[in-house]
Amino acid sequence: MWVSVALETDAAHADALSDALLTAGAISVSVEDALAGTELETPQFGEPDSATSGVSTPLWTESRVVALFAPADDLIGRVTAASLAAGIVDLPEIELEDVAEQDWVRLTQSQFQPIQVNQRLWIVPSWHAAPDPDAISLVLDPGLAFGTGSHPTTFLCLQWLSNTLRGGETVLDYGCGSGILGIAAAKFGAASVLGVDIDDNALIAARDNAGNNKVTLDLRHSREKLEERFDIVLANILTNPLCVLAPLLAGRVAAGGRIALSGVLETQAEQVIACYAPLIKLQVGAVHEGWVRLEGQQC
Repeated sequence: MWVSVALETDAAHADALSDALLTAGAISVSVEDALAGTELETPQFGEPDSATSGVSTPLWTESRVVALFAPADDLIGRVTAASLAAGIVDLPEIELEDVAEQDWVRLTQSQFQPIQVNQRLWIVPSWHAAPDPDAISLVLDPGLAFGTGSHPTTFLCLQWLSNTLRGGETVLDYGCGSGILGIAAAKFGAASVLGVDIDDNALIAARDNAGNNKVTLDLRHSREKLEERFDIVLANILTNPLCVLAPLLAGRVAAGGRIALSGVLETQAEQVIACYAPLIKLQVGAVHEGWVRLEGQQC
């Protein structure tokens, strides 16, 4: 049995309170938006359907700090002392809740089941057996980088790759995240795959995932030069970055090559199409749960 201790504070004190609770004996501490799930929730960078998509926003102003302790008689006193040590003068209400012992690893794993993209392709967590031994299986576990196959935009791109690649193509996956699209391209027979991302953690995850799937990805940080041209260019990011990157991405498509963009809501499709119009003609190729995949071919 464990005891969950929850209290609220302003964002300025959240980190100090977390450190103080760990010093007081907490085995773990999490910090979340105290207004999450309400109209006052603060949208964060990278949430595709937020009004501030593609724009860096500050963290929330009110934090809910949750710490896990072993049962003890002096928990209220220890938490109060931690709050004072963190510089919180007006002590907040402290909520205590018993938490039963569980197999947390198994509980977490149970939330992630194999995902069927189509008859040809499955995404399979490493702890699951492949549901269809005759299909291609991408072994991919949840991690720090976006891209487990469950999001509609990833799903749209995987379907496009499955239907488009014939083998022997050169592929660019811009904003590669976990590497899922590049890994799929390699398994579909691409001659070479380059994954580019702005996040070092994403590149680490992509490298590890490629190794787990026994394929080779070339990986590059977005600050490095990108001058090659590719038969296939993919970018599953967000509308604003896609528009900013239009000259770069369209310019990487080889003559006769094809491009697919996602991370775009139906209501944003015309905006992206217009941004690329002077460079390459795009059209809506598919729609899934309110998201679109835009496709084009270089003359």
